[in-house]
Amino acid sequence: MEGEQALNKLSQLEETFAFQIAAYKLPAANREYRFHDKRRWRFDFAWPEKKVAVEIEGGVWTGGRHTSGAGFIADSEKYNTAAVLGWKVLRFHGGAVKSGEAINFVKEVLA
Repeated sequence: MEGEQALNKLSQLEETFAFQIAAYKLPAANREYRFHDKRRWRFDFAWPEKKVAVEIEGGVWTGGRHTSGAGFIADSEKYNTAAVLGWKVLRFHGGAVKSGEAINFVKEVLA
C-alpha cells in the first residue's frame, strides 16, 4: 500500500507540474518521453527540440526508489547518458513543484 500511495503522490506532483506548464502557456511537453533508442529510459517531461527534460523526483524523504542505493546508481547512469547525448535534465522534488520553483526554472531554460 505504501508504494501505491507514493505513486499517487508522484502522479499528483506530475499533474501539478503539467497544470503549471499550461497555466504559464509554455510549449507543451512530451510526457514519459523515451530519449534512448536501446534503453527503456524515459523522462517525466521533455521538450525534445530543445533537449530539455524534467524529472519529478518522489520519495525524497520517505526512502523512495530515487534515494535507495540501487535507484541512485540507476539514475546516475540514466542522467549521465542523457548529458552525453546533449540533454539538460532538470530534477525537482515535490516542494519545488508546489512552491513554483520548478516551473520558474523551466520557464527560464525554455526562454
